[in-house]
Amino acid sequence: MRRKSWLRSLLAVCLAVHVGSYVVERGDTRVNNIVLREQNNVLRQRAENSIHSSFKETETTTTTSPAPQCVLPPGMAEEIQGYQKVVDRIIDYVTTGDFKGQVYGHLADLVDFFGPRMTGTGELEAAIDWMVEKSIAQNLENVHTEDVLVPHWVRNNESAWMTLPRLKQLHIMGLGSSVGTPPQGITADVLVVKSFDELKKQSFKAAGKIVVFNPTWESYGVTVQYRSQGASEAAKAGAVAALVVSITPFSIASPHTGQQYYSVENKIPVASITMEDANMMERMQARGQKITIKLIMGAENFPDTISRNTVAEILGTHQPNETVLVSGHLDSWDVTEGAMDDGGGMMMSWAALVVMRKLSIRPRRTVRAVLWTGEEQGLYGGIEYFKRHQHDHKQFQLIMESDSGTFAPQGISFSGTTEATCIMKEVMKLFHRINATQLTNPMTGGPDIQVWEKLGVPTGGLKNDNDRYFWYHHSQGDSLMVEDSDVLDRCLALWTSVAFVLADIRERLPHQ
Repeated sequence: MRRKSWLRSLLAVCLAVHVGSYVVERGDTRVNNIVLREQNNVLRQRAENSIHSSFKETETTTTTSPAPQCVLPPGMAEEIQGYQKVVDRIIDYVTTGDFKGQVYGHLADLVDFFGPRMTGTGELEAAIDWMVEKSIAQNLENVHTEDVLVPHWVRNNESAWMTLPRLKQLHIMGLGSSVGTPPQGITADVLVVKSFDELKKQSFKAAGKIVVFNPTWESYGVTVQYRSQGASEAAKAGAVAALVVSITPFSIASPHTGQQYYSVENKIPVASITMEDANMMERMQARGQKITIKLIMGAENFPDTISRNTVAEILGTHQPNETVLVSGHLDSWDVTEGAMDDGGGMMMSWAALVVMRKLSIRPRRTVRAVLWTGEEQGLYGGIEYFKRHQHDHKQFQLIMESDSGTFAPQGISFSGTTEATCIMKEVMKLFHRINATQLTNPMTGGPDIQVWEKLGVPTGGLKNDNDRYFWYHHSQGDSLMVEDSDVLDRCLALWTSVAFVLADIRERLPHQ
């Protein structure tokens, strides 16, 4: 059922994209803004069903591919295994050679120099300029940016105090696009619910109250619906505000932010709270105690603004118009420096080109790095890139994104035809040295590129040991401390090698 829901969401996104392309061509800015907002509403399904959230949800159904016996074109297996020397060269250069630790160093510079990189901020745009300058300094080719219209939401000051049954400050983080409270705040009694069904059953109690959602963690892909839709569901029941337990399986009094999407005209303020505080209020309510909270949120939504996707290339020698694309997103939430989400994946994708340049290995096809903007609030960079370049879909050999952490690499997740899967399976045999030979289906960890699958383009993501990913996700804990330099090197070695081999082999990956 989730798969069917995912497909419906993907079709809706693509429809919005085509409508958006038409509006852009007409140049109607006002209507274009409306379309982008409608895309944002459609993309709230991203929170439940996109790859960024569902790579944990699908872990029990992900299987090693392919099940049937593979039959490769004549000589294909021998050609792929002929790349073992160049793959070993990349692995040695990155993990023990002159490039050892460099991707970690670049990531450290990013998070230390610029900190959080939220859309609408000077920090994000300065980081984009910095990556452009670094790309030029590394002699990468066709370095440029492409404009993207993105949201501009500002958190400002926020606080929450429980005044009954005792005085206690609550740790909160406003959720993306939330409206603010009046300057004096909102003081109201609390209704704690475990699910939307429970809210409907007790809707007669919700009017005039602050609804606290405290669902049981199932997986990110399942539980995140309370973050993305909680405010709207509470507003339908007459609530004046909503608080949602942080979408994480583990907490040290740590709130986690994230995007939410209004589907109602009556917009109410919404923020995340910690697991500890949500569980405490649930116990208080079970005892029959009255709970009262004073909530102050200065959140503001400003007109959309321009940001940029960042592009750099290694041009191919024989088929430069065909492309292997590697990517990650440069933006982060305003409360985190985003070393894990997605500084590591973004910097690794950029560094893959640098490694090829330094080793003087230039594949047949072009390898392109795209550093997305505006991912966190609704895949704005990925959607805009699709709108601009979808007519070139047949020229893409493979599109990859790393946006599910850069922990110990295990292999690649992949979506493509049976024939393409067989080719990828053979390629993965090259990585036994770093124990990263797995190929799983479908592609996970690539929210910005998922839309390309509808056009039949093969897609890939980094499969890595990310069991603790959501401990830090969208929180102040997503810092450089989460990253390990040696592990990041192994991820880079795998990522660079896969991109090079797929860009250089004679065979085209079949499209759907």
